[in-house]
Amino acid sequence: MGAEQSRDVSKGKNPRGIWLFGKRQRLLPWEDTLLSGKDPRSLLKRGMHFVSFSLVTKGMSDVPDFLWGLSEVQKLNLSCNRLLILPPAVGKLDQIVVLNLSGNRLKYLPKEIGLLKSMKVLFVNMNCLTEMPGDLSLCQKLEVLSLSHNCVSQLPASFADLTRLRKLNLSNNHFVHIPICVFSLKGLDFLHVGSNQLENIAESIELLVNLQIFIAESNNIHSLPRSLCSVTSLELLDVDHNDLQTLPDELYLLHRLAKIAWNPMDKGLHVIHNPLSKPLPEVVEGGLEMLFSYLKDKKHG
Repeated sequence: MGAEQSRDVSKGKNPRGIWLFGKRQRLLPWEDTLLSGKDPRSLLKRGMHFVSFSLVTKGMSDVPDFLWGLSEVQKLNLSCNRLLILPPAVGKLDQIVVLNLSGNRLKYLPKEIGLLKSMKVLFVNMNCLTEMPGDLSLCQKLEVLSLSHNCVSQLPASFADLTRLRKLNLSNNHFVHIPICVFSLKGLDFLHVGSNQLENIAESIELLVNLQIFIAESNNIHSLPRSLCSVTSLELLDVDHNDLQTLPDELYLLHRLAKIAWNPMDKGLHVIHNPLSKPLPEVVEGGLEMLFSYLKDKKHG
């Protein structure tokens, strides 16, 4: 019998002999562990910084129940599956620091996500979310939140309580204005609101005094507020692919912008792809120093 099993393995067959739709299927590691009676905790990876568990790209439509018993998990990756629902039991994993739910089919998050008081990083990008739970504001240690590529049009006012948030990605959603609560997040150094339906940027943008990267490309913004020019910490300002015809005279105050940027990944001022009024197109072509000199002369002339 052992020889037959060995031959099956050598041919790439599953020695357990499990058939599905007429084809022999290889078990996933976690399925094999459970069927063999091993402790599910043996699946955990214990690194220098985190106790982690990953079920990436497994084609799952449901989260396996055993997961909710792994209370010591700190880094959980369930990305790139077919999950429709995140069960309330996620609240049992109160040691989680990093939670990656990106690339699924989630339509909402349970309020129990607010029980993850140790969570610092949450990725829920590329789902089908239409709203975010106000209970997430109870995660006071949250530093990074990415919910790009969803169908969200507003955020709960309680998000203003996420005072430790440093990086916020709201791109590729249905926002028509930057949510008011965002302007209370004074610790933000990264804000991405590109590919939404914005027509303006509120003067309150000046409250984000630590902002270093602000991306608002691919909207329908008609003008930039003068108050944006007081956010002198900016190193990257991307307002490409909008409807800008003029630029605020005070833009030269943004002294940390190093250049007119052409490459989307570069720091600097991204403004080329706008219907700028003459002579701005020619001035911008001349580089940032020429643009700033022109705007300064225009203001004081």
